[in-house]
Amino acid sequence: MPKCALLALDISGFRVKLLDKHRMAGSPYDPSRAPVAYGRRAVPQLFSELQQQEAPRRLRALASLADGRLLIILQEKRAEALLTLVPKLMLKLREEEEEEDVQVLLLSTLSSCSCLDPLPALASDGVSLLLHKLSDSSTDIRREATAALMALSVCEDGMRQVCEEEVLPVLVDLLRDKDVEVQANAAGVIMYAAIINEGKRQCLDLDVIPILLSLVSQDGEEEKDKERKKALVMYSLRALTALAEAPQGRCLLLEQLPLLGRRSEAAEEDQDIRRNAQNAVRVITWTPCNTGDP
Repeated sequence: MPKCALLALDISGFRVKLLDKHRMAGSPYDPSRAPVAYGRRAVPQLFSELQQQEAPRRLRALASLADGRLLIILQEKRAEALLTLVPKLMLKLREEEEEEDVQVLLLSTLSSCSCLDPLPALASDGVSLLLHKLSDSSTDIRREATAALMALSVCEDGMRQVCEEEVLPVLVDLLRDKDVEVQANAAGVIMYAAIINEGKRQCLDLDVIPILLSLVSQDGEEEKDKERKKALVMYSLRALTALAEAPQGRCLLLEQLPLLGRRSEAAEEDQDIRRNAQNAVRVITWTPCNTGDP
């Protein structure tokens, strides 16, 4: 069985959906946003606005940075634009005196940029910076910081840095956060980190399997609760699938097959969740074929 074959995600599709969402958002002119110049002048112009003393001008510039029009420019001129924008975002995020609203918009923009390409943020010590935002008292900041960290964790370098920077203990704590989106984003980063061997080892040492199983067993009583928790359940199942590739993880999860079996077989279960639960059961119960003579 190819390593982590069952954990493959359609990241490119996720990026396209993100850009489509931003393309459709808002009217051609929005007074709450600063005008966006075309091409290579867009980023310098907006960051010039960020240096202004007047709070309304700075907030309009930040709103434009997080706006879909800029994302389209970044997509068209990806390498040049991202190398220009991301280091400046990181610099602004390191300014501790920034207001909460400003930090949220900066983190949201960093997350969007990293969905296009995580490497510029990873090269700018992005994992270490985001680690300090994970414990912020603001739910909005924690939510955007975990989302940005998840975007950075898609590639192998991001997974490795999450392990090296000792981010996983904080993420395991965030699985108990009161905000479902924070929980889901934290589970998403764990899901990616668990793909590599060091991530598996750290997750197992942190005893994350019982916590993930608890999240998988939760159900929203109302339809809106189920939809809000869907990502959390799916990421938790995928994380468990990755951990099942390690002998210690498989032994622990073999004892929990009834729970996972219920989620994989229930007719009323969400189709995506049922499919991820079936993948988890397949990996947990997998045994090598005996191709030799007895």
